[in-house]
Amino acid sequence: MEAISELLQPYKEHVGFTAGVLTVGQMFSGCFVCNDIRKKGTTDGFSPMPFIGGCGLTILFLQHGMLMGDSVMINSNLVGLAISFSYAAFFAFYTPSKGRGSFWRASLWTTLFTFGVLLYAKFENPAVVEDRFGMILTVLMLCLIGQPLIGLPEIIRRKSTEGLPFPMILSGTIVGLSWLLYGVILNNVFVVLQNLAAVTLSGIQLALFAIYPSKPAAPSKKRN
Repeated sequence: MEAISELLQPYKEHVGFTAGVLTVGQMFSGCFVCNDIRKKGTTDGFSPMPFIGGCGLTILFLQHGMLMGDSVMINSNLVGLAISFSYAAFFAFYTPSKGRGSFWRASLWTTLFTFGVLLYAKFENPAVVEDRFGMILTVLMLCLIGQPLIGLPEIIRRKSTEGLPFPMILSGTIVGLSWLLYGVILNNVFVVLQNLAAVTLSGIQLALFAIYPSKPAAPSKKRN
């Protein structure tokens, strides 16, 4: 990877800028999911974790960018953080009363976990904190992106991908590819692993859309 990194060094700024712009653009893909929620009038059938977890993960990516001293990562995640909080607030607004408790519990646990990881970064040995923090982010990204796959049995049973945020998954795949290339240029194994995992899991979810429709099939009428 080091040889490829050296070869692509002249394109570092261009690739970094493109990855940053795509990241901000990808954040707006959540508008399509929010619009589906608005039209439905409720968040029933939608998981809050892409929104709640997105806030926590963006904060941690911002911290990782600061540890690396990479302005591209810092600036893109600052914008992303503002957008993520807006989505989480929108989701909370459309969450029915019966689901508010689980939403706020998920928010509380995400907040506590995020600050716990930030405290770890503050007190860890500066010589190893960047690599270990990158390892933590890689695991968290796997969990967040792969979270919709927990409902895979239900998707297969209903033969429908309803509830899966297709715009966010598709744009996430494109953004993951751009950051994967940027990670190669930086010769940073954790940035590469994070985005390689992201692209792989997103690809699996995209495959589900090729197999199943986004709306469940109407029940067939039985003849008398």
